[in-house]
Amino acid sequence: MRKTFEMINRSGKVLNIHISDEYLDLKIDELHLSYEYSLKKQEEKDLLAEKREQLREEQKTLREIAAAKEKIIKEETHFQQAITEKKKQLYESKDKQIQLTLIVKIKELEQKLAELDKDKQDVLNREQNTRAGYVYIISNLGAFGENVYKIGVTRRLDPSERVHELGSASVPFKFDIHAMIFSEDAPGLEADLHKTFEEYRLNKLNKRKEFFRVPLSEIERIVKLHHAKEIEFQELAYADEYRQSLKLKFSD
Repeated sequence: MRKTFEMINRSGKVLNIHISDEYLDLKIDELHLSYEYSLKKQEEKDLLAEKREQLREEQKTLREIAAAKEKIIKEETHFQQAITEKKKQLYESKDKQIQLTLIVKIKELEQKLAELDKDKQDVLNREQNTRAGYVYIISNLGAFGENVYKIGVTRRLDPSERVHELGSASVPFKFDIHAMIFSEDAPGLEADLHKTFEEYRLNKLNKRKEFFRVPLSEIERIVKLHHAKEIEFQELAYADEYRQSLKLKFSD
């Protein structure tokens, strides 16, 4: 714009006309405003896309919870019926050895029923507590290089399914999981970690991009110091597809 301004003014000298500096300043201000407007529109689009993704993720979580409840109810019914049948057999049997076998079997079934009840309570708690979930630490060596980690959150019962989806189409290789941290307030834990590693964030403008360039050992130190001492971290990024691709590339 400045070059055009200078070119027009040079050409206008012949006719004794020129564009004023004030007009140039106004056009530059207009350009800045136009740019800021386009950024704002893009932010709105990104936010809308993120909300749609969150809604899809929530719907998947609810479907998973419904399926898990249905499975548990079926298994619960199966074990209760089996216990009732074994108790009936125990009542009718006169053979001591058969009675002892039935007693052992009944105890085994009751133990499985108790474990199933624990699973049932866990699923019900996840259904009622909409903030419970997992914070995941993942990497993609082939796509982003070393020491770049995504710190995200999911409410899915099987959080690895969410990680699998992230690596299904948007990046050339699958993600490696370094840690899965269960929390009763998973969004709060994610926010704390994002704040802690803010200076290492790759995208300084779009805070919805959750990638950080920081050593995994530092993430592990912070997590174990302030949040979850017993969490195990997988130090090595297997990056199988990436490493195999490199092998094929150099073998050609």
